[in-house]
Amino acid sequence: MKQPPYEINSKILKSVSSISEKIGKLEASYLDRPDPQLRKENKVKTIHSSLKIEGNTLSEEQITDIIENKRVIGEKREIREVKNAINVYDRLKTFDPLSVESFLLAHEILMDDLIDNQGEFRKQGVGIFDDAGVTHLAPPAKKVPSLMQDLFKYLKESEDLEIIKSCVFHYEVEFIHPFIDGNGRMGRLWQTVILMEEYPVFEYLPFETLISQSLEEYYDVLAVCDNEGESTLFIEYVLDVIEDSLEELLELNNRTMTNIDRLEYFISLGKDEFSRKDYMDVFKNISSSTASRDLRKGVKLDMLKKIGTKNKTTYKVKK
Repeated sequence: MKQPPYEINSKILKSVSSISEKIGKLEASYLDRPDPQLRKENKVKTIHSSLKIEGNTLSEEQITDIIENKRVIGEKREIREVKNAINVYDRLKTFDPLSVESFLLAHEILMDDLIDNQGEFRKQGVGIFDDAGVTHLAPPAKKVPSLMQDLFKYLKESEDLEIIKSCVFHYEVEFIHPFIDGNGRMGRLWQTVILMEEYPVFEYLPFETLISQSLEEYYDVLAVCDNEGESTLFIEYVLDVIEDSLEELLELNNRTMTNIDRLEYFISLGKDEFSRKDYMDVFKNISSSTASRDLRKGVKLDMLKKIGTKNKTTYKVKK
């Protein structure tokens, strides 16, 4: 296995320790209180931030309208970018973080109808330019397949922590530039896929928002790492971003779900008929009286139909 060049220093170890503590707090309570509205908001923020980094000008409100199948006025390419990103993020849990084929499939969906060779490694040289000239010349196209195979082998075989490997992978995708277009999006996306495999709470973490808010630093750090030939500084930067995002999520975790939030989330799980006990199995922190009030509200709002009485009562979801 070819180990990508980086060092694990005291700053990285301190960040990992702090992040692990925050993840523990979130997973102890947050995942038992799923908030469908927060999930939707975070998906919108993540898609908006990732595409904004790439120059997309659509607003969060316009992206929300596209998710809700409302008509949006905007450039055709930008609307297509959003629709593709929605398709990818809706399938996050289906991607295998250790599979090159899954990685290529994600790129195919993300860049559908935007470039000619979506889902394929590039077959020509590429570089990154600014007003001063070339800022990064990517490795030759003929080396890309083997470099990516080595990178996935590192993911599978390295004994380093998953959170560190996710940062390294993100950087190496930026460095290798395996595609004609969509490299930045794929580096950020796949870091989320890697992290979700071990820490499900990352589904709720739009850390790309903080990257977009510190975009100049993001590119500066990439440039420094490119010059130094290792990703240590990039690991430090992304870990700081993740820690800040977790801190924000911990603050949001104190927000109480409304009865409508709970009903909408439960209905989204796809159960056609259920009991109060089934409902409470999903929302473990509510009392039986709160569950009963929720279900009466659902019936009143014509979301549910009540069947039977007393301990034989069940509820049917209205289509």
